[in-house]
Amino acid sequence: MLAEVEHAFAAVASGSRREGYAWAIVEENAASKQTASTRKLTNQRLGELYALDPEVPIFRIFRQLWDLDDRSHPLLALLCALARDPLLRATAPPVLAMAPGTELARQHLTDAVRDAVGSRLNESILDKVVRNAASSWTQSGHLKGRVRKVRQRISPTPGSIAYALALGYLLGYRGQRLLETLWAKSLDVSSAEVLGLAHDAKRMGLLDIKQAGEIVEISFPTLLTAEERQLRYGTD
Repeated sequence: MLAEVEHAFAAVASGSRREGYAWAIVEENAASKQTASTRKLTNQRLGELYALDPEVPIFRIFRQLWDLDDRSHPLLALLCALARDPLLRATAPPVLAMAPGTELARQHLTDAVRDAVGSRLNESILDKVVRNAASSWTQSGHLKGRVRKVRQRISPTPGSIAYALALGYLLGYRGQRLLETLWAKSLDVSSAEVLGLAHDAKRMGLLDIKQAGEIVEISFPTLLTAEERQLRYGTD
């Protein structure tokens, strides 16, 4: 739902509460939907996928970084969705394992989702989930093409690097492990390259990084509050 996010964020100031997003989407039709029911559904789905609430750290950081660089938008949206949507997250391994130039085998996504949910989804819903996931990976730039989807590498920005590392930090990862999370792997660069790009993010004031040999310490004095820097939500 990248286009809907773009429209909503253009209409609502950073720092606005959840009610402000709901008003803009439903009452002011910020996402340009044709009916009242689709406006309400869009508000619901965007809330589920992104929270749209600055009280949620994952969203607050997402919105803060969104306003820095337009090039980061597709990857920031994907990273946030991966953090909040377990079905999309289930499709990450087969997509990220693809070599550039290879064509997506939809069955691999279907198998990944089925392994995650078991028999809880019927075939019709499962097919819809796979189609939506393939669309999400296309919007992020990992895939290209409408019918025949082919893997391509993305080029992460300092903002997307900072966000991927911050998500891992909130989940309790520290040091070198921050370079090896699902969010870091979604950047399409090696751990060493993530580390190098993290220094670019540091120069922008998005994080702090200290390195001594193989020991790496990364913190987020500007993106996270003091309380949030002590939180560990657990890993999965």
